[in-house]
Amino acid sequence: MSAAALNPLAQIGRATLAIFAETGRITRFAAQAAAACVTPPWFVSQLASQLARIGYFSLPVIGLTAIFIGAALALNIYTGGARFNAEQFVPNIVVLGITRELGPVLAGLMLSGRVSAGIAAEIGTMRVTEQIDAMSTLQTNPFRFLVAPRVLAATITLPVLVLVADIIGVMGGWLVSVNTLGFNGTVYLRNTLEFLETEDVVLGLIKAAAFGFIISVMGAYHGYRSSGGALGVGRATTNAVVGSTVLILAANYVITALFVK
Repeated sequence: MSAAALNPLAQIGRATLAIFAETGRITRFAAQAAAACVTPPWFVSQLASQLARIGYFSLPVIGLTAIFIGAALALNIYTGGARFNAEQFVPNIVVLGITRELGPVLAGLMLSGRVSAGIAAEIGTMRVTEQIDAMSTLQTNPFRFLVAPRVLAATITLPVLVLVADIIGVMGGWLVSVNTLGFNGTVYLRNTLEFLETEDVVLGLIKAAAFGFIISVMGAYHGYRSSGGALGVGRATTNAVVGSTVLILAANYVITALFVK
């Protein structure tokens, strides 16, 4: 077989090896970040700052996303249910869809654009301006000072944000159902509470914690490895958002499959 014919196979092999190598580097970085989160010293001031930046300042985005998704979901479920005379199941499906799937996934995707890109840009700028090298010279562990607070903050705050998104999303569906679709507000809420199970909420919170870890690790990883000045920082932010988005969707399927009875 000629060298020209083998060339596509060689390219496929190089790409496959590159994917495995990158996966190994990300896994190693994630393990180092997790270890830095659970071992002292802890930089409490950095953690508090990141809790506010990642959690508190993300509330408006999460709230607006949740209320419109809940409203749109109620309208679509009503339209589909009307074809089978099943409009009464709107509150049941809305609360199930938001708590188990749409709440954590959409919150994760929104934060992947806001938080992951922000972490990558911040740490990437520190990398290309040699501030991280200066930390190492001054005997300050960059993983503990930069990576661990961000990973901890995202892992802690995203479940809280998802819980808020669940409540707002359900209320968005309630508002549309009562004011537009003619549902009785009290009956709607009663059906929602009777149908909702603890497992539904817990599954969403587990997903949220996993997504928070993914978002922060991908942002920190690409920022930490960035090079080449402003162009490299821009590339790092793009890769962080794309990588965290793909991993969120993949992790969502894996976690859902584990909880399916």
